[in-house]
Amino acid sequence: MNVFRLAGDMTHLLSIVVLLLKIRTTKSCAGISLKTQEMYVLVFVTRYIDLFIRNYSLYNSLMKLIFIGTSIAIFWYMRYHNVVKQTYNKNQDTFKHYYLIFGCFLMAILVPHEFSVIEILWTFSIYLEAVAILPQLVLLQRSSNIDNLTGKYVFLLGTYRVMYLFNWVYRFFTEIHKIRWIPWLSGLLQTTLYADFFYYYIKSWQKHEELKLPA
Repeated sequence: MNVFRLAGDMTHLLSIVVLLLKIRTTKSCAGISLKTQEMYVLVFVTRYIDLFIRNYSLYNSLMKLIFIGTSIAIFWYMRYHNVVKQTYNKNQDTFKHYYLIFGCFLMAILVPHEFSVIEILWTFSIYLEAVAILPQLVLLQRSSNIDNLTGKYVFLLGTYRVMYLFNWVYRFFTEIHKIRWIPWLSGLLQTTLYADFFYYYIKSWQKHEELKLPA
Protein backbone atom coordinates (compact mmCIF):
# COMPACT_ATOMS: atom_id res chain seq x y z
CA MET A 1 0.00 0.00 0.00
CA ASN A 2 1.21 3.49 -0.85
CA VAL A 3 -0.35 6.94 -1.09
CA PHE A 4 -0.99 6.64 -4.85
CA ARG A 5 -2.83 3.33 -4.60
CA LEU A 6 -4.84 4.56 -1.62
CA ALA A 7 -5.74 7.74 -3.53
CA GLY A 8 -6.70 5.63 -6.54
CA ASP A 9 -8.90 3.30 -4.50
CA MET A 10 -10.62 6.16 -2.69
CA THR A 11 -11.17 8.09 -5.93
CA HIS A 12 -12.62 4.97 -7.54
CA LEU A 13 -14.89 4.41 -4.56
CA LEU A 14 -15.95 8.07 -4.59
CA SER A 15 -16.88 7.82 -8.28
CA ILE A 16 -19.25 4.97 -7.47
CA VAL A 17 -20.71 6.88 -4.51
CA VAL A 18 -21.34 9.86 -6.80
CA LEU A 19 -23.09 7.65 -9.37
CA LEU A 20 -25.25 5.89 -6.77
CA LEU A 21 -26.07 9.27 -5.22
CA LYS A 22 -27.21 10.56 -8.61
CA ILE A 23 -29.40 7.51 -9.24
CA ARG A 24 -30.94 7.31 -5.76
CA THR A 25 -31.58 11.02 -5.19
CA THR A 26 -32.76 11.98 -8.67
CA LYS A 27 -34.32 8.60 -9.54
CA SER A 28 -32.64 9.03 -12.90
CA CYS A 29 -29.83 7.37 -14.84
CA ALA A 30 -29.96 9.85 -17.73
CA GLY A 31 -26.54 10.23 -19.31
CA ILE A 32 -25.26 6.95 -17.87
CA SER A 33 -24.38 4.08 -20.20
CA LEU A 34 -25.91 0.77 -19.17
CA LYS A 35 -23.47 -0.99 -21.48
CA THR A 36 -20.50 0.46 -19.60
CA GLN A 37 -22.08 -0.61 -16.31
CA GLU A 38 -22.68 -4.14 -17.65
CA MET A 39 -19.00 -4.38 -18.54
CA TYR A 40 -17.98 -3.15 -15.08
CA VAL A 41 -20.02 -5.98 -13.54
CA LEU A 42 -18.08 -8.43 -15.72
CA VAL A 43 -14.79 -6.72 -14.80
CA PHE A 44 -15.27 -7.01 -11.05
CA VAL A 45 -16.85 -10.48 -11.00
CA THR A 46 -14.12 -12.02 -13.17
CA ARG A 47 -11.27 -10.16 -11.45
CA TYR A 48 -12.34 -11.00 -7.92
CA ILE A 49 -13.63 -14.52 -8.52
CA ASP A 50 -10.74 -15.76 -6.37
CA LEU A 51 -11.96 -13.77 -3.37
CA PHE A 52 -12.90 -16.89 -1.39
CA ILE A 53 -10.02 -19.01 -2.72
CA ARG A 54 -6.97 -16.96 -1.79
CA ASN A 55 -6.08 -15.23 1.44
CA TYR A 56 -6.35 -11.45 1.23
CA SER A 57 -6.08 -8.65 3.75
CA LEU A 58 -9.25 -7.31 5.30
CA TYR A 59 -8.83 -4.11 3.27
CA ASN A 60 -8.52 -5.93 -0.05
CA SER A 61 -11.41 -8.29 0.69
CA LEU A 62 -13.68 -5.44 1.77
CA MET A 63 -12.87 -3.32 -1.27
CA LYS A 64 -13.48 -6.24 -3.62
CA LEU A 65 -16.86 -6.97 -2.06
CA ILE A 66 -17.80 -3.28 -2.28
CA PHE A 67 -16.88 -3.04 -5.97
CA ILE A 68 -18.75 -6.23 -6.86
CA GLY A 69 -21.81 -5.24 -4.82
CA THR A 70 -22.03 -1.64 -6.02
CA SER A 71 -21.53 -2.55 -9.69
CA ILE A 72 -24.38 -5.06 -9.47
CA ALA A 73 -26.54 -2.52 -7.61
CA ILE A 74 -26.02 0.13 -10.31
CA PHE A 75 -26.82 -2.42 -13.02
CA TRP A 76 -29.97 -3.47 -11.17
CA TYR A 77 -31.19 0.10 -10.77
CA MET A 78 -30.71 0.84 -14.45
CA ARG A 79 -32.18 -2.41 -15.71
CA TYR A 80 -34.99 -3.23 -13.27
CA HIS A 81 -35.97 -0.26 -11.05
CA ASN A 82 -39.45 0.82 -12.16
CA VAL A 83 -38.68 4.54 -12.14
CA VAL A 84 -34.94 4.69 -12.89
CA LYS A 85 -35.05 2.39 -15.94
CA GLN A 86 -37.51 4.75 -17.66
CA THR A 87 -34.86 7.51 -17.70
CA TYR A 88 -32.25 5.37 -19.47
CA ASN A 89 -31.11 6.83 -22.82
CA LYS A 90 -31.46 3.60 -24.78
CA ASN A 91 -31.65 5.29 -28.17
CA GLN A 92 -28.31 7.05 -27.58
CA ASP A 93 -26.52 4.20 -25.82
CA THR A 94 -25.96 2.21 -29.00
CA PHE A 95 -22.27 1.29 -28.78
CA LYS A 96 -21.89 -2.41 -29.72
CA HIS A 97 -20.13 -3.40 -26.52
CA TYR A 98 -20.36 -7.13 -27.15
CA TYR A 99 -17.55 -6.72 -29.68
CA LEU A 100 -15.38 -5.36 -26.89
CA ILE A 101 -16.35 -8.22 -24.57
CA PHE A 102 -15.63 -10.88 -27.20
CA GLY A 103 -12.38 -9.23 -28.31
CA CYS A 104 -11.08 -8.89 -24.74
CA PHE A 105 -11.96 -12.50 -23.92
CA LEU A 106 -10.19 -13.71 -27.06
CA MET A 107 -7.12 -11.65 -26.18
CA ALA A 108 -7.17 -13.03 -22.63
CA ILE A 109 -7.02 -16.57 -24.02
CA LEU A 110 -4.27 -15.74 -26.52
CA VAL A 111 -2.23 -13.43 -24.27
CA PRO A 112 -2.97 -14.28 -20.62
CA HIS A 113 -0.91 -13.51 -17.56
CA GLU A 114 -0.72 -17.26 -16.92
CA PHE A 115 -2.46 -20.23 -18.53
CA SER A 116 -5.02 -21.05 -15.84
CA VAL A 117 -8.74 -20.32 -15.55
CA ILE A 118 -8.30 -17.79 -12.73
CA GLU A 119 -5.48 -15.94 -14.50
CA ILE A 120 -7.28 -15.89 -17.86
CA LEU A 121 -10.34 -14.37 -16.17
CA TRP A 122 -8.10 -11.85 -14.37
CA THR A 123 -6.44 -10.91 -17.67
CA PHE A 124 -9.86 -10.60 -19.33
CA SER A 125 -10.96 -8.18 -16.59
CA ILE A 126 -7.85 -6.03 -17.12
CA TYR A 127 -8.38 -5.85 -20.88
CA LEU A 128 -12.10 -5.18 -20.51
CA GLU A 129 -11.69 -2.43 -17.90
CA ALA A 130 -9.33 -0.63 -20.29
CA VAL A 131 -12.13 -0.13 -22.84
CA ALA A 132 -15.27 -0.32 -20.68
CA ILE A 133 -15.60 3.48 -20.56
CA LEU A 134 -16.00 3.76 -24.36
CA PRO A 135 -19.82 3.41 -24.46
CA GLN A 136 -20.07 6.02 -21.71
CA LEU A 137 -17.85 8.49 -23.56
CA VAL A 138 -19.79 7.97 -26.80
CA LEU A 139 -23.07 8.52 -24.95
CA LEU A 140 -21.74 11.78 -23.46
CA GLN A 141 -20.77 12.98 -26.94
CA ARG A 142 -24.34 12.43 -28.07
CA SER A 143 -25.87 14.15 -25.04
CA SER A 144 -26.88 17.79 -25.39
CA ASN A 145 -26.66 18.25 -21.64
CA ILE A 146 -24.19 16.53 -19.29
CA ASP A 147 -25.35 17.02 -15.72
CA ASN A 148 -22.90 17.86 -12.97
CA LEU A 149 -22.96 14.47 -11.20
CA THR A 150 -22.43 12.52 -14.40
CA GLY A 151 -19.46 14.72 -15.29
CA LYS A 152 -17.99 14.27 -11.80
CA TYR A 153 -18.50 10.50 -11.99
CA VAL A 154 -16.52 10.16 -15.23
CA PHE A 155 -13.86 12.62 -14.06
CA LEU A 156 -13.31 10.65 -10.84
CA LEU A 157 -13.07 7.38 -12.79
CA GLY A 158 -10.38 8.88 -14.98
CA THR A 159 -8.55 10.29 -11.95
CA TYR A 160 -8.53 6.82 -10.38
CA ARG A 161 -6.70 5.49 -13.43
CA VAL A 162 -4.14 8.31 -13.32
CA MET A 163 -3.47 7.55 -9.63
CA TYR A 164 -2.90 3.89 -10.47
CA LEU A 165 -0.35 4.83 -13.12
CA PHE A 166 1.57 6.74 -10.45
CA ASN A 167 1.14 3.73 -8.15
CA TRP A 168 2.75 1.41 -10.71
CA VAL A 169 5.66 3.78 -11.31
CA TYR A 170 6.20 4.13 -7.54
CA ARG A 171 6.10 0.37 -6.98
CA PHE A 172 8.47 -0.29 -9.86
CA PHE A 173 11.17 1.89 -8.32
CA THR A 174 10.57 1.03 -4.67
CA GLU A 175 9.29 -2.57 -4.58
CA ILE A 176 9.00 -5.00 -7.47
CA HIS A 177 11.47 -3.70 -10.14
CA LYS A 178 9.52 -5.77 -12.63
CA ILE A 179 7.69 -4.79 -15.81
CA ARG A 180 4.05 -5.92 -15.84
CA TRP A 181 3.08 -5.44 -19.47
CA ILE A 182 -0.58 -6.44 -19.31
CA PRO A 183 -1.85 -4.11 -16.55
CA TRP A 184 0.56 -1.30 -17.49
CA LEU A 185 -0.33 -1.12 -21.18
CA SER A 186 -4.04 -1.65 -20.46
CA GLY A 187 -3.97 1.06 -17.81
CA LEU A 188 -2.14 3.45 -20.13
CA LEU A 189 -4.72 2.85 -22.87
CA GLN A 190 -7.57 3.41 -20.43
CA THR A 191 -6.06 6.66 -19.16
CA THR A 192 -5.52 7.86 -22.73
CA LEU A 193 -9.21 7.36 -23.50
CA TYR A 194 -10.03 9.89 -20.79
CA ALA A 195 -7.65 12.57 -22.14
CA ASP A 196 -10.22 14.31 -24.34
CA PHE A 197 -12.84 14.26 -21.58
CA PHE A 198 -10.35 15.68 -19.06
CA TYR A 199 -9.56 18.55 -21.40
CA TYR A 200 -13.17 19.62 -21.86
CA TYR A 201 -14.11 18.97 -18.23
CA ILE A 202 -11.32 21.19 -16.88
CA LYS A 203 -12.00 23.81 -19.57
CA SER A 204 -15.70 23.98 -18.65
CA TRP A 205 -14.83 24.11 -14.93
CA GLN A 206 -12.41 27.01 -15.40
CA LYS A 207 -14.92 29.00 -17.46
CA HIS A 208 -17.91 28.00 -15.26
CA GLU A 209 -19.64 26.69 -18.37
CA GLU A 210 -21.87 23.69 -19.00
CA LEU A 211 -19.85 20.60 -19.92
CA LYS A 212 -20.18 19.57 -23.57
CA LEU A 213 -18.09 17.16 -25.60
CA PRO A 214 -17.56 17.67 -29.34
CA ALA A 215 -19.61 15.26 -31.48
